[in-house]
Amino acid sequence: MSSASHPEIADALAIRRRGLTLALLTTTYFFSYMDRQILAILQERIKADLTLTDTQLGLLTGVFFAIFYAGLGIPVARLADRTSRRNVIAVSLAIWSAMTAACGLAQNFVQLAAARIGVGIGEAGSSPPSHSIIADLYPPEKRAGAMAVYSLGVVLGAGFGTLIGGVVAHHYGWRAALMTVGLPGVALAILVRLFVVEPRRGLSDAARVADQSAMPSVGQGFASILRSRPAVHLVMGVTLTSLIGYALTGWGPSYMQRSLGMSMLDISKYVALPGAILGSISAIVGGRIADRVARTRGLHAQSWVVVVMKTLAWPFLLGFYLVDSAVIGIGLYFCSLLFANSYLGPSFALIQHLAPLRLRAMWAAITLLVINMIGLGLGPFFVGRLSDMLRPAYGEESLRYAMTIVACGTPWAIFHYWRAGVLLRREERRG
Repeated sequence: MSSASHPEIADALAIRRRGLTLALLTTTYFFSYMDRQILAILQERIKADLTLTDTQLGLLTGVFFAIFYAGLGIPVARLADRTSRRNVIAVSLAIWSAMTAACGLAQNFVQLAAARIGVGIGEAGSSPPSHSIIADLYPPEKRAGAMAVYSLGVVLGAGFGTLIGGVVAHHYGWRAALMTVGLPGVALAILVRLFVVEPRRGLSDAARVADQSAMPSVGQGFASILRSRPAVHLVMGVTLTSLIGYALTGWGPSYMQRSLGMSMLDISKYVALPGAILGSISAIVGGRIADRVARTRGLHAQSWVVVVMKTLAWPFLLGFYLVDSAVIGIGLYFCSLLFANSYLGPSFALIQHLAPLRLRAMWAAITLLVINMIGLGLGPFFVGRLSDMLRPAYGEESLRYAMTIVACGTPWAIFHYWRAGVLLRREERRG
């Protein structure tokens, strides 16, 4: 019996296998972030080998990657809203994994930039269809928790990218490190194609009926977000948070080496794994708390959970950039991680809750377009450029002050999360 003729069977299978699907999507996101962030730990080696400036490093980790990653997200999401989201993810994974390995073959700035652009092109097909699948598999009251699990790919991918990249680069060089993290993703793409389930759109939203009219245009997708004031503030909040996060994580290992006197191997061994664990705890606990307050106080309170967590994290983050002791600095960094990553699950869960069923992948792609054009594109580049500008006055400490300036933007992001919660509460009271 085909699933097309017996949709109830297909729905039951999708729910039964949603744990496996979530695990595979999370693993895919893990590889995405590992491949994306590995340059952070390798930057000092690459800079010396290819004779690059901080501005060029910022272009490699930010602008060049982000333009293609974010720019292609919209057409890929549109494809995912029309066709199999699972297949889009599998093909994209294979592409970016191969291009990550190709980065290890680069002999100059231009070749490395071209390979990084390839990574960005591949990764454009990962998150939007994944968000859409998760939203269809989990109901609103469980969605923040599921998104929090998915967001583990961010913290674990960045952490293990630093760990694996640093250890392999220490023993075998930065080129071998890129190939080591890139090639296994091709095998994972096959598993995604075979085992990720493609759920019916709107499966977990019994109270909502999927619109069967013609697919809205990209312009209508943007317009639908702009009409939702809570969504606008959520996108602003997550964009500013991501700008600060991308800027600081992209340059974090370089800062630890230049200002705190740590070696690449020390960062890989003593910072990467504990940081990944603490960031994971923050993401999971943040998602669980958000789900709980949604059941007791309403979905709007999820946004205020982020406000509280980001407010608690900010003083520790500033302290990390203002101390000279490596031990104290890393301790403050770990404390900030306990709260900082809690925004991931609630942010994307609320955006998916507000999105029309037919436009879930599109809304995710538009959100990621803004996040990555501004956050990923400008964040690392801004820090690199600011560091070069401050170098005549502060020398090797220029990076410290550039990162401190960027970290001071956190209250702006907090304001947008607070405002989103206010507007969501008003909508809930209106019914």
